[in-house]
Amino acid sequence: MASLVQFLPLFPFFFLISFSVSHGPFLPKAIILPVKKDPSTFQYVTQLYMGANHLAPIKLVVNLGGSFLWADCGLTSDSSSQKLVPCNSLKCSMAKHNGCTNDNKICGLKSENPFTRLAATGELAQDMFAVEFIDELKTGSVASIHQFLFSCTSSTLLQGLARGAKGMLGLGNSRIALPSQLSDTFGFQRKFAICLSSSNGAIISGESPYLSLLSHDVSRSMLYTPLISFRDEVSEEYYIKVKSLKINGKKLSLNTSLLTMDGEGHGGTKISTISPFTTMKSSIYKTFVEAYERFGFSMGLTKVDPIAPFGLCFSTMGVNVPSIDLVLQSEMVKWRIYESNSMVKVSDEVMCLGFLDGGVNQKESIVIGGHQLEDNLLEFNLGISMLGFTSSLAMVETSCSDFMFSKDSSAFDT
Repeated sequence: MASLVQFLPLFPFFFLISFSVSHGPFLPKAIILPVKKDPSTFQYVTQLYMGANHLAPIKLVVNLGGSFLWADCGLTSDSSSQKLVPCNSLKCSMAKHNGCTNDNKICGLKSENPFTRLAATGELAQDMFAVEFIDELKTGSVASIHQFLFSCTSSTLLQGLARGAKGMLGLGNSRIALPSQLSDTFGFQRKFAICLSSSNGAIISGESPYLSLLSHDVSRSMLYTPLISFRDEVSEEYYIKVKSLKINGKKLSLNTSLLTMDGEGHGGTKISTISPFTTMKSSIYKTFVEAYERFGFSMGLTKVDPIAPFGLCFSTMGVNVPSIDLVLQSEMVKWRIYESNSMVKVSDEVMCLGFLDGGVNQKESIVIGGHQLEDNLLEFNLGISMLGFTSSLAMVETSCSDFMFSKDSSAFDT
């Protein structure tokens, strides 16, 4: 994608330096976006900048499996650099459009709010967006992407989003999701990482220097597992294959077919930033919770009345809680979930197991939600369809909130 890149220090008044991507001597090594957790909705919110004449901040809710960025047209229509994409164009085809609007002249694109399940057909648009970049392990400037593709849609879709959010940022495996557009613009490998936190976290796209933005090098603690697809079709959402579940090292007695994706695309384990907690299909959840309760009793935990939406709660007086393992392609590759990610403290006296019953009709066997992702560094390598993960960064004495940002970018108010 031929684009003009501008680098802007994050100061009140921007000094512009423009050059061609193909000839520029200072290409960013990685892009980094600050992420904050909204305490009311448990949604993860990031911030970009848009508009060629005046870079205006725009807050967006992160959707790991989203196909593209969509935003409220009322917010974006004032930008003089914004242009609608014609129907039957190459860009429209890339977006897997949903027909045409305005007498078949403009590319139509269906946007959905996954929290309210509301959907609306918007218009595929392009404008200049800007994101913070990393160069020589430093942050503090932004690189702009001309002709960034996104959906301009109705303000009705903003219902249910975190305060101040004007749309959603899709990180899915699609041609016009953020990771692909960054790859096309800056020549990155098609990979990105997320590191979420109950406070400050980050989304990173590009090369590996981001590992050095943490207080400890976590590269040696990363494990890898394949990202799986349905019938060899590329999935825009991210699934992994969990072969078994363990509590305190003991494998649960589960029918393994319950964990497998079938020929209709049902089953499997999805990773999601939309679900605040991990959900399991009812048949799996029942076995899991009963086993966790038994192990909890054996470790001296005291069960108390559950507090919605959780189904199993304990007194906080217990010393330790059982560990949980998601066993992946082999017994040697497992995603261990420690207390900080398995339990939710709902009061000074009560903590609850942060896993919910997803119901009998949940499409996926397991949906790994936000609470279980926090302070786990996840790297999605789309080029080779692999997921790298660390389990809890607390085990190496760091956290996702340790990412170093410029003062301006990390302090945005959600």
